[in-house]
Amino acid sequence: MSGCRLMRAIRVSEFGAPSVLKLCSDVSVPQPGRSQVLIRVHACGVNPVETYIRAGTYARKPSLPYTPGTDVAGVVETTGEGVTAVKAGDRVFTTATESGGYAEYAVAAEDCVHKLPQALDYTQGAAIGIPYFTAYRALVHKAHTKPGETVLIHGASGGVGVAACQLSRALGLKVLGTAGTTEGMKLALNNGAHLAFNHREDGYTEKVMAATEGRGVDVIVEMLSNVNLSKDLQMLAYGGRVVIIGSRGPIEINPRDTMAKESSIIGVALFFATPSEQRECAALLYAGMEAGWLRPAVGSRYPLDKAEQAHHDIIECPGAAGKTVLTMG
Repeated sequence: MSGCRLMRAIRVSEFGAPSVLKLCSDVSVPQPGRSQVLIRVHACGVNPVETYIRAGTYARKPSLPYTPGTDVAGVVETTGEGVTAVKAGDRVFTTATESGGYAEYAVAAEDCVHKLPQALDYTQGAAIGIPYFTAYRALVHKAHTKPGETVLIHGASGGVGVAACQLSRALGLKVLGTAGTTEGMKLALNNGAHLAFNHREDGYTEKVMAATEGRGVDVIVEMLSNVNLSKDLQMLAYGGRVVIIGSRGPIEINPRDTMAKESSIIGVALFFATPSEQRECAALLYAGMEAGWLRPAVGSRYPLDKAEQAHHDIIECPGAAGKTVLTMG
């Protein structure tokens, strides 16, 4: 394969609004180095964090220009020296890329590439990466959930939310979910939640408490902590934990609420997962794919040239309904 092959890819040359996402058709196809894999991308997941990075408001900024995207699904084109886990022609998904996933080809490190079972299509494969690995890290590595505990998933209809519902149910938890629309509540119930609540309704927290017979919930998986954290602390049972996956700004809380329950607020960042934690997570998720409970819910799909619209909609739309995905077709 010569180095002069070109592909279409989204490039970001300056931080800013979604309009900085530019489709370029003259980008060189990246070449895999040692322990790297070149994937022909069929679909790439769009994650909220990618909008923060693009806006320049995230803690870690890539050097410009760059191609966004970590969660691709596709077919192995070629492998670099030393790669043994996958071979050319394998269907795979990734949890990270070296070159960026909003592109027709992407290079990823071998340890971030996982086989995609035939039961899942490429758009579903593109919905696994960050959402499912984050949900596992939050529930298992950070909240240390135990079967029989009650979990509240705040924002249960988005990519991470659906993953957390399915995973929580598989881990033996009592699963409560919130969403902002009737469609979102239905999605949560169809993906493992025992009960669903509309977080736009006044008094929904009382309904959550009533569902636990006033005891409170053991774990809250929080996607929008700048809105919900203060209420979350009041809904916890004794020894409860809030695991924070998303926040779009500051919030005022009363620290006494943590003292009253000896509760914990725990931040989650997949970036810090160790290789052994990632292997553990990958093994459990693969078992879930084989068993059939891991079924990503794909929501809005956009062609590559509509990445700007995808970034706008994932933040501005009134309620999430599954995972947002870019397709290369």
